[in-house]
Amino acid sequence: MKRILIADHHPVTLKGVSCLLKKNDNFSIIGKANNGNELYLKLQEHKPDILIMEIDMPQVSGINALRGIKSQFPETRVLIFSTHPEEIYALRSIKSGAAGYVPKTASSKVLLKALNRIAKGGIFLNEELTSTFTSRNVGETSALSRYKKLSSREIEVLNLLSRGKRNKDIAQTLDINEKTVSTYKTRLLKKLKVDNLADLIHQSRMFQFG
Repeated sequence: MKRILIADHHPVTLKGVSCLLKKNDNFSIIGKANNGNELYLKLQEHKPDILIMEIDMPQVSGINALRGIKSQFPETRVLIFSTHPEEIYALRSIKSGAAGYVPKTASSKVLLKALNRIAKGGIFLNEELTSTFTSRNVGETSALSRYKKLSSREIEVLNLLSRGKRNKDIAQTLDINEKTVSTYKTRLLKKLKVDNLADLIHQSRMFQFG
């Protein structure tokens, strides 16, 4: 059973998500937070498997907050459940370390699908989003498809590489050894079908929007 922390400043959202997950034997809610201070305290206290969070709430600085959370709590998988436009923020969230993005206009079925995929180690992006980018970004379809197949750890390594981090820094941040970082870099080059680190970083930045 995956332990979940919910962070949102809207009482209706907190109650709604809680009620939805109480009916599911795969998840257990271990805490709730309605501002950034509560969020960090409860992350430190509970170290949840999954964090469901709104990226726009008191004392939370959007994408920067997500990066900070992933840096301090790398083992916690983050699902962004937000009012922000999906086509603008979804891939930026994934790029910054989130394991999935679900807009609050989505159905409960989509939210559960996202949680189940994240719980199994996958990455969740709505198929409708893929269609949007296919129509708006001709030629990026295959790149987006490859990006979506990366594991959460591979995305974390890619995120750190794109910020100019060295193997040693990445190893310390993710609590792994440098040899493992090198292995992830080799996998990333192969999966994203690029020949060198510069091209790898360039491709990762294709998915920053807004």
